[in-house]
Amino acid sequence: MHVIVRDGLHDRDYIARFSEGFDELQKRLLKHTPKQVSEWTGIPQEGIERLAHEYATSRPAAIRLNYGIQRSQNGGAAVRGVCMLPVISGSWKEMGGGLQLSLSGGYELNQSAIERTDLMLRSPLGRVARSINMVELGKALTELKDPPVKALVVYNSNPAAVCPEHNRVVRGLRREDLFTVVHEQFFTDTTDYADILLPATTFFEQKDLVKSYGHYFLQVSQQAIDPLGECRSNVDLFRELALRMGFEDPCFRETADEMIDLALSSGVPQLAGITRERLESEPQVRLNLHGDGSDKPWLPFANGFPTPSGRARLYDGDLIASLMDPVAEFLPPEESRHTDMAKRFPLELLARKADNFLNSTFVNLPSLQKMERQHDLEMSQRDAESRGVKDGDRVRVFNERGEVFLNAHVNSAVSPGVVGAKLSWAKLSAGGVNINVLTSARLADLGGGATFYSTLVEVERVPETSSA
Repeated sequence: MHVIVRDGLHDRDYIARFSEGFDELQKRLLKHTPKQVSEWTGIPQEGIERLAHEYATSRPAAIRLNYGIQRSQNGGAAVRGVCMLPVISGSWKEMGGGLQLSLSGGYELNQSAIERTDLMLRSPLGRVARSINMVELGKALTELKDPPVKALVVYNSNPAAVCPEHNRVVRGLRREDLFTVVHEQFFTDTTDYADILLPATTFFEQKDLVKSYGHYFLQVSQQAIDPLGECRSNVDLFRELALRMGFEDPCFRETADEMIDLALSSGVPQLAGITRERLESEPQVRLNLHGDGSDKPWLPFANGFPTPSGRARLYDGDLIASLMDPVAEFLPPEESRHTDMAKRFPLELLARKADNFLNSTFVNLPSLQKMERQHDLEMSQRDAESRGVKDGDRVRVFNERGEVFLNAHVNSAVSPGVVGAKLSWAKLSAGGVNINVLTSARLADLGGGATFYSTLVEVERVPETSSA
């Protein structure tokens, strides 16, 4: 933004008509010179300059924002900063321009009719039940009191693999007084701690409404085969539990078709004319974005934003005060190369997802395991040489939360000061742990997300005589 505004490449007309706070933003940009940002990030100045010019002068220009950037302690502010760029460049005006993360929030299903949170008020508590952030599951299972967590039902997740602070999560799952039910398709890390293991269906065995993710279409996924063995869908499982427990509310007898009908009844204009019957007869149905059923190009922010003022907020003093020191030029994550912790653990860990798994799904497939270097630690040549590590050496990766043993893969895929490793099942790794033994349950600045990418570690070569 500094370079774009400095060199007059910003869209003054769009900024004036559809944004607020640009003058305040411009004052802050003065401090963020390419030289200063290069010192903070390690990105060469010429790269910053070139990217700014290429982005601001390309028409149309689209940013594909992915999920890595938000998985740091400053992830919310970082995402917000990136979202400002198409406002500064005016690329929202153009077909194919702007920014995309997920489009699932671009319209509303009737969530309240499906989730029925109102039923909590009729429970013995007489109030909304407490909510615990899954990122803090380890803390919840080992420290939470008044009352402690005594029962855990796991579905659509594998917390023993995907949650941060793996050691603490496992300590909690091993509690003798914790009753754990896992509804699963495969024998994951989490199923090893189940008191009761229930077989779950795949999408081949159930009917479902499929929301859009990277597009503006809705679909129905038809059931292809009968459920295998004793497998049940989430809907069937919780319906049967409710009925066995004596709940008589009509919602617990709703069929999948009835629930789809309810979900589509939100009344938002994007769903006008879209029914289950239509979804069942057409391969996919485009959302009614313009309200008239047309398939004209969709430019959602060409003429403003769904804010009280109709403008994008480029500066928010209250938000800035809640996120950072208003005086500081840059406030690094607590675990980064810029903090005192880096004196003990000088390497920033990129704890990333594997290329051929979906988070921790499909890890059980031997064919995909062969395609992944899931037990490797990517290191730069400089960091490897300074530690006496050669390609293929066994290394110990550790911090104050734990340790994991991996194989060094010395390449140019990561920058000096950064190491990278992929998520896998703990049971398939040496010592029965995965890289989440190293990650922190610290929350991101906005939204309560995980901070997998704000993790510091150290690496040391394992002597060949070691049994690790």
